[in-house]
Amino acid sequence: MKKLTCLFLLVLFFTASFSQNKHIFSFGENEFLLDGKPFQIISGEMHPARIPGEYWRHRIRMAKAMGCNAIAAYIFWNYHELKEGVFDYKTGNRNIAGFIKICQQEKMWVLLRPGPYVCAEWDFGGLPTYLLKIPDIKIRCMDSRYMSAVNRYIFHLSKEIKSLQCNNGGPILMLQIENEYGSFGNDKTYLEELRKLWLKNGITIPFFTADGPTAYMLEAGNIDGAAIGLDSGGSEADFEQAKKRNPDVPSFSSETYPGWLTHWGEKFARPDTNNLKREVEFLLQHKKSFNLYVVHGGTNFGFTAGANAFSPTQYQPDITSYDYDAPINEQGQPTAKFFILRGLIEKYVDYKIPDIPESVPVIEIPAIEMKIMNSIWHNLPAPVESVQPKPMEAFNQNQGLILYRTELIGHKGGKLTILEPHDYALVFLNHKFIDTVFRDGGKWTIDLPKPDVIVNNPVLEILVEGMGHINFAQYMIDRKGITDRVTLNGMTLMNWKIYPLPMEYKFVKQAAQPSRGMVNDKQGLFFKGEFMLDKTGDTYFDMSNYSKGIVYVNGHNLGRYWNIGPQMRLYCPATWLNNGRNEIIVFDLHQLNVAGISAKKTLE
Repeated sequence: MKKLTCLFLLVLFFTASFSQNKHIFSFGENEFLLDGKPFQIISGEMHPARIPGEYWRHRIRMAKAMGCNAIAAYIFWNYHELKEGVFDYKTGNRNIAGFIKICQQEKMWVLLRPGPYVCAEWDFGGLPTYLLKIPDIKIRCMDSRYMSAVNRYIFHLSKEIKSLQCNNGGPILMLQIENEYGSFGNDKTYLEELRKLWLKNGITIPFFTADGPTAYMLEAGNIDGAAIGLDSGGSEADFEQAKKRNPDVPSFSSETYPGWLTHWGEKFARPDTNNLKREVEFLLQHKKSFNLYVVHGGTNFGFTAGANAFSPTQYQPDITSYDYDAPINEQGQPTAKFFILRGLIEKYVDYKIPDIPESVPVIEIPAIEMKIMNSIWHNLPAPVESVQPKPMEAFNQNQGLILYRTELIGHKGGKLTILEPHDYALVFLNHKFIDTVFRDGGKWTIDLPKPDVIVNNPVLEILVEGMGHINFAQYMIDRKGITDRVTLNGMTLMNWKIYPLPMEYKFVKQAAQPSRGMVNDKQGLFFKGEFMLDKTGDTYFDMSNYSKGIVYVNGHNLGRYWNIGPQMRLYCPATWLNNGRNEIIVFDLHQLNVAGISAKKTLE
């Protein structure tokens, strides 16, 4: 009997302990409530996919040391559904549950932003590009093909997160439905269907939406019963607008911007700090909840950077760095903004802000001797024949390169027009480089000279680089490669051989082996170098001696570089470097001469 009593008491103890970890997050009329008491969310956003998993805890601790009590996180659907129907939520920095558990271990709440569309300057706004294989696909609405994929995504993600809701003992307080939908469409049936899918799959915490603080955006983007996020909410007028939409739910600033994004060819964005101070002070004084977008940006490694376009002929690809001029910079160090915000927050909160963690060590690497190894032209796969060009997505390819080759029958020179080049094309005639065509601006016609000597039919080659699917607004149906046709003096060119080149590391490693033939007579070269390290640290590979291309270090794709700037250095975390021998491979679209590559401690 005594043993049974002890066992019963032990069960009661563990049950009580578990119950104490469960929390109820709910809505008052004007504020959020945690276990029935007013709770001000002071959140910092960061994205697990943009941060090496080994650094997650450090970045979360940095946000906490700035005064945040919560972490907001976008989940990028296309980062987890690698192929149609194949999901990865376990490996590396795809381990979403692992990230959320670290937040909880660090006593941080979580706002989850799983889309399915997220924007975020991320490729295709997080949507999987296999959808673009469907010629007439409609996204972010009740198109049955789109919704079938969404249903599958929500089903798989819900299994990872439902046990981590605060009412189940986890740290997730709220989940966002879609993202800034009022800037895109007005299908309220679609938004309601998303809510039903989350509920059906066991998500029972409150929901919120996020939209610009304007009447039409809030009317189209918010749904009854969901808290109103404002992107951004920094004044009394913004919050009044939310009240007009729905006076019965709390509103908060779901994206307060300490920095901003940068496109290729621009200067690094450096927003005015005085505006940020004024906005955050208003939010703190009025006990308004807010989320700093972003507290730490990280990096668009590989081909994950997106692009903007606000007209049919505009195209603005994002740089590789997602430093964002954030309070915690790309390599996890505190900036001047960090200390300004820490000081502001400390004045208003009733909890102790912890000390700032030590930064990850940084290193410089002296000039690495590089060698020209091979050419893309010596490593072409078997072609696919097609009467007209087809985009990358038709070949289950997301980005990278694709080559189109045909013979000129009839016209041998004149006005060559590519309809449309997505996104950067190199044109060759009889293997001689003629010109480049960049998508932005709509100038897609070049002069194609007649060959000096015509042997049979001249060979036209167009090598196209995809630079990121558009992630915002009305032009998101954005396939890569040549999306329609090519004309010469108005004549449509037929009968193409197409060579998909997704530029995955396995292919790149093989292509960067020494060539027996001459390789530096035609653009599209592989360069390779080796370097030794006696200690590792975070670093930035300086590509200022090269033109335009991609860098791979020890098998990791660091992302794109381009000599139009502003970014000339690519971030490499210490966790991707080895004590001892290391390998760097560069593919450059234009460079014909070899040059050394060094590594520096900072982005600039």
